[in-house]
Amino acid sequence: MHIPWLIEKKRDGGELSAGEIKELVVDFTDGEIPDYQMSAWAMAVFFRGMTAAETQHLTDAMMHSGRVLKYPKNSPPKIDKHSTGGVGDKVSLVLAPLLACDEVWVPMISGRGLGITGGTLDKLESIPGFNVNLDEKRAIKQLDQIGLFVIGQTADICLADKKLYALRDVTGTVPSQPLIVASIMSKKLAENLDRLVLDVKFGSGAFMKTHAEAKQLAAAMTSVGERMGVKMAHLLSPMDEPLGCTVGNALEVAECVEILEGGGPSDLVKLILDLAEKVSATPRTQLERRLRDGSAWKKFVSLVYAQDGDATAIENITEVHRAPIVRPVPAKKSGTVKKMDAESIGRASVFLGGGRQKAGDTIDFAVGISGIKKIGEKVERGEPLMLVHARTDTSLASVLPLLTKAAQVD
Repeated sequence: MHIPWLIEKKRDGGELSAGEIKELVVDFTDGEIPDYQMSAWAMAVFFRGMTAAETQHLTDAMMHSGRVLKYPKNSPPKIDKHSTGGVGDKVSLVLAPLLACDEVWVPMISGRGLGITGGTLDKLESIPGFNVNLDEKRAIKQLDQIGLFVIGQTADICLADKKLYALRDVTGTVPSQPLIVASIMSKKLAENLDRLVLDVKFGSGAFMKTHAEAKQLAAAMTSVGERMGVKMAHLLSPMDEPLGCTVGNALEVAECVEILEGGGPSDLVKLILDLAEKVSATPRTQLERRLRDGSAWKKFVSLVYAQDGDATAIENITEVHRAPIVRPVPAKKSGTVKKMDAESIGRASVFLGGGRQKAGDTIDFAVGISGIKKIGEKVERGEPLMLVHARTDTSLASVLPLLTKAAQVD
C-alpha cells in the first residue's frame, strides 16, 4: 500500500475504504509505517474528519489490533458503561455491582486518572490488596462466579490505540472527534459487549465543555457501537459542580459504601439509577431496592474479595487512609451556594496529590476534598463549604485560594 497516497486522499477530503483503513492500522501496529507518516495521516483526519463508516472501520481495525475477550458459549449478556470522565465521578464502583445483581455479566475494563478527572482503578486500589491486573482466564472465571470484574487494560488489548494515542498526544491531534471515538470505542468493544451505556459529561470539569459538543460526541459513539452490533444508550450529564460530595480516592470509596448501604448524595444516586435503567431490564424501583436491601453491597464485597482486596477495610477506608490535616473552607457570608466549580476543585485535588500531573506520579489515597456543598444549598456565614484533606501545610496552602475562589455564595 502506498502510504503517501492514503495521506493525500484523506488530506483532500476523500473517503478511505475499510480495507485501506485496516491495512493502515495493521501496518502501523506492526511497525511498518513510520511515526511521521501516521502523524501526517492523523493531522489530515483532524482537519478533514471521517465519515460514520470510516470511523466504524477505524474502530473495528483498532479493536482487532489486539485481543478481544472471548466467553463460553451460551454465557449471559455482557453489559458495561463508559464515562468520558468528571470530577468526583465514582459511578462505576456502584453501578457495576448493581448491574451484576441481574443475570448478566459486567466485564469492566477501566482506566486511571489523568488530569483533573479521577480513575476507577486508582479508587479501587485505595482498598488494601485490591488487584486490578487479572489475566483473561482468571477474569472470565470471576465473571462466571460473581458476574463482574473491574480491571485495567491489559498489554495485549487495542495495541494500535496505545501507539496512535502516543502520537496524537505530541502532534496536536488529541481533539479530533473521529480519533476520540475510535480510541474510546475500540477499547470498550474489545470487551465483546452486548449492551453499552455512555455517560457523556459536559461543563467546566469535563473534557467536553458544552452540551452541544457532548451531544455530538455521544451521537458519534452511539453510531459506531450500533454499526458494530452493540445495543447502545447514552446520557448527557452536567459536570459544572463535582458529582456527589467528595473528590479523592479513599473519600470517594467511602461515599460509594454509603450509597451501597442505602444512603449517599441524591445527585450521585440518581445518575447511577439513570444509567442502570438504560441497560437493565429490571424496573427502577427494584434497582433502588437493591441499593437499600444490601444486594448491591454484597456484590461489591464479593468483587473486593475476588480481586484480593481486604473487604474488612472497606467500611473504615477513611481510617485506613487518613490525611494528617483536615481544614474547612468557611463561607464568608450567609446565603445560597451559586457556584462550586468542578474544574477548580479537581485541580486542587491533583495539587494535593490525589491525582497525577504526569503519567508516572504516585497517588496519595488519603487526600482530597469532602463535605462539598451542592449548588442551591443554603449556608450560614462561617459554615464549611467543604473540608480539605491534606498531607502537608504546604500543599494545603497551595490549594486554599483555588478552593475559596471555586465556591460562590450569594
